[in-house]
Amino acid sequence: MTTLRRYANRTLWLSAIMLTAFVAGCNSDSNKSSTSPIIPTVTVTSTDPADTATSVPLNSKVVANFSEPMDATTIDSLSFTVAGASGPALTGTISIDANSSSATFTPGSNFTASTLYTATITTAATSVSGKSLAANYVWTFTSGTTADTKAPTVSSTDPANNATDFALNRSITAVFSETLDPASVNPASFTLTADSGATSVSGAVSYSNRLATFNPDSNLAASTLYTATLTTGVTDLAANALAANVVWTFTTGTAIAAGPKPVNLRTAGDFVILTKTGITNVHTSAITGDIGASPITAAAMDNVFCTEITGIIYGSDAAYTGSGATPCFAGAAPDNTLVANAVLDMGTAYTDAAGRTTPDFTELHAGDVSGQTLVPGLYKWGTDVLINTDVTLTGGANDVWVFQISGDIIQASGTHVFLTGGALAKNVFWQVGGGTGVALNTNAAFAGIVLAVKGITVNTGATVNGRLLSQTAVTLDQNTVTQPAP
Repeated sequence: MTTLRRYANRTLWLSAIMLTAFVAGCNSDSNKSSTSPIIPTVTVTSTDPADTATSVPLNSKVVANFSEPMDATTIDSLSFTVAGASGPALTGTISIDANSSSATFTPGSNFTASTLYTATITTAATSVSGKSLAANYVWTFTSGTTADTKAPTVSSTDPANNATDFALNRSITAVFSETLDPASVNPASFTLTADSGATSVSGAVSYSNRLATFNPDSNLAASTLYTATLTTGVTDLAANALAANVVWTFTTGTAIAAGPKPVNLRTAGDFVILTKTGITNVHTSAITGDIGASPITAAAMDNVFCTEITGIIYGSDAAYTGSGATPCFAGAAPDNTLVANAVLDMGTAYTDAAGRTTPDFTELHAGDVSGQTLVPGLYKWGTDVLINTDVTLTGGANDVWVFQISGDIIQASGTHVFLTGGALAKNVFWQVGGGTGVALNTNAAFAGIVLAVKGITVNTGATVNGRLLSQTAVTLDQNTVTQPAP
């Protein structure tokens, strides 16, 4: 009897354990099945006016740029609204531009002066692929006191006017002085012709953040004269048109460029050193090209003297004093705006470089490229990149290297980054996302354009053929920094 009783008790005990496990498993499965799947979303990548912008022209339009083309039937007066501090939403018209993945609200009348406005895109807005916003997107801006009557201008083009040896497989671009009405940049307002205008070139036209792009449907013909034209059909957000057609010519070479397309620096490319939090310097350095810092005060560049720079120092205010002599400094209101816009363009360029997909090389040599020869391409590392012995980049004058680096760059003393085969520093882009940034050690020689989210430290005697663009600070110590040849 005792044995039977023990057996029965043990059976009940095991049954209880099995029942508990079964219930737990059911609950686990239930929890798994009730978990909502992750639904891809569309995002607002930028707006104009930007969030918290001030002095917005009274006759401006409001633009939201998305991560992909939007479904026009879902963006209307309910899903895209602009309202003043009090009162109902403004009346106006809404247009969608697929080429720029943007939506534009055109008010029925001018904004009221010195008024806070709130713009909202709701989750009812969906992309062509059916994705919606994760939450309502809301931003604010404050109107100014005057209307915008100034015509937009073209700041730069690629290729430049009269350029030669342009690669056969590259796009043609133009950077503008201000934000445009996205719909005004189209195949009718941006054209390309060959043979002195005799032959039209087919291609896709797109616009994003002051950059207009003509991407030919096929490679350009070799050794051929081309003419690019931007017409007065191009307008800004206040409906001001180009004052006249902008026309430039260039001649192709015979080569097809290797590697990804170049990172367009926009106006950040006008600077050899550009930062958000200043430039420190141990004398004496030699800098060729313009430098600037914003939003920090221009006093954060005081120890870069005019005698050390062949170029202009641009500041966010008039506080630069340098050595006491300031003939190289520009700190008036237009200069403040110029450097502030360049810093914004630096951020845009960083995002472009970091967002490139389908790398040609991933985790090559575990990040230690010491002694290696690197061909054109898109490289990606989730680590630091170490240069402990000389590195060679070999390729042609139109070839491009984009290095996506999640960690830092550390270049050892006395080492070199060599460019061979005609490779140019203007076509080498180092996107650096690490928590420290870039360290170029004593007497190192570096080449290329650095886009760093953190600091760039150039130690004693090191030289740079390129640009140093940092979202924090750049530190110099008796260095030679030269902007790359065009």
